[in-house]
Parts: sequence; C-alpha cells; structure tokens
Amino acid sequence: MKQLNNQHFNNMYFNSNIKFLRKHRNRTQDDVAFSLQMKRSTLSGYENGVSEPNLEALVAFSKYFGIAIDTLVKVDLSGISPSQLSQLERGYDVHLKGSNIRVLATTVNNDNDENIELVTEKAKAGYATGFADPEYIKVLPTFTMPFLSHDRKYRTFQISGDSMLPIPDGSYVTGEYVLDWTYIRSGQPYIVLTQDDGIVFKIVENKIEHESKLTLSSLNPLYQPYDLAATDIKEVWKFVHYISAELPEQRENRFREEQLIQTVQELKRQVEEIQLKLNI
Repeated sequence: MKQLNNQHFNNMYFNSNIKFLRKHRNRTQDDVAFSLQMKRSTLSGYENGVSEPNLEALVAFSKYFGIAIDTLVKVDLSGISPSQLSQLERGYDVHLKGSNIRVLATTVNNDNDENIELVTEKAKAGYATGFADPEYIKVLPTFTMPFLSHDRKYRTFQISGDSMLPIPDGSYVTGEYVLDWTYIRSGQPYIVLTQDDGIVFKIVENKIEHESKLTLSSLNPLYQPYDLAATDIKEVWKFVHYISAELPEQRENRFREEQLIQTVQELKRQVEEIQLKLNI
C-alpha cells in the first residue's frame, strides 16, 4: 500500500499521539506491536517520526485505540482535557461521525483535576464570545463539587428569567459537557450556548440527525417552543442540578401564580372573541 507523503505528514500529531496513548494506557511497545502484528522496531519508528505509516497502519492504530484517523492525525491529544480524552476513549469521537471536532477550553486545580467554572449573569455576554478562549475561561471563578465524577467536565451557569419556572430566576444550573450532539436525549433539560441568543436553559428535542436542528421548550407554559439550527449551536451542557436561595414552597407558589395569570389571560381572550362575534 502506498505510503503517505512525508512533507504532508511532518506537521501532524500522529507520532506523538500514538506514543501518548500507549503510555496513557500503560502499554509497552512490545504490547502494542504484538497486538498490531508488527515489529517493535516498526512501532518505534512510527513513534519517533522516523518511519511513515501507510494507510493500512493508520487504520490498524485507529481500531486499536478506538479513535478516528482524523483525530489521531490532526488533534494534539496531549493538549486536551482529561474529560475530553475520556469521552474519546468511550467512543464519543465526532470525527467518526463526519463532523468537526470541538475542543473545550478548561481549567485545572493544583491537583490537576478539572475545575467547575462559574458563568454568572454578568459574565454571560463575555462568555458568548470568549467561550473558546483559554485566557477568558482562566479568569472565571472556579470551584469543585466532590460528589461529581472526575472523568467528566462540568460548568455552572446563572440563569435569568421565568421561562423555566419552577426553577427560579437567578438559580445556578450545573451542566455536563456534551461533545457529541447526537447523544442529546429528547425531553431532557440542557444548557445551550447559541449563536444569537447567548446561553439558554431549555427542554430539548433532538432533531439533529434528520433535520439538523433542536427544538427548545420551556417549563413555563407561557413560553412557546422554537427551533434552533445546528449551525447556531456553539456548546451543549447536559443538566445535572441547580442551586437556588429560594425554598421549594416559594417556588411552587410563584409557579401557581404564573399558571393563574395564564388562565386569566386565556379567559379574557375568549371573552373578547365572544364579544366580537356578538358585536358587543
């Protein structure tokens, strides 16, 4: 099989990636070479950039590590976060689905564990433009929650408005980063960073596979569902929990008030329609 052009391959990450993945999984060169049915010297040549892999070798490494060829070649895996690497190893590699990889900017604490960054109401506007900038993410307040998984990436957003009542205005909603949007579960709540509307917290119906869009709905029935094109999505975070200063009874009372207002408005509209028909 014809080998790849050396000039094309020099600036890629394949050599360092296969070495990084081997060490990350605590495998020796002998282990990997035996599994791939190749000489140890051949594997060493690939890792050191001395030898050029042919397409057959690229496919073999892709199958062995469970990571797409595009990712092995184009993405510096040593530079991504532990949670992203964990998602790749669990099969959530977007290159396997023919889409573009999304690299999340994140921060870690002194123990090299990922922080939970806090995006307050005041920080929302800046986050909409700086979400992919490591320097911007670095200045966000951070904290940890020991009861959450260390293998996943979380971020907390302060929500505003009453569209998700009984979750009240000003609550802090924590989400788990979703790398592969085809895994979004319909009927579940998500925090979505959008192109035009910034951060929204909604119940999502996933129509990406067939219609390239999400349908977003509110818990508050006063708000109508609307569609969001996949091209207008920047980030998706799966709802984990929320923190609020309001007691549950207070939230329930506010929700009942909203329902009562909606009922009164609907009755008023019906009366006006009857009056128009009777020419009163």
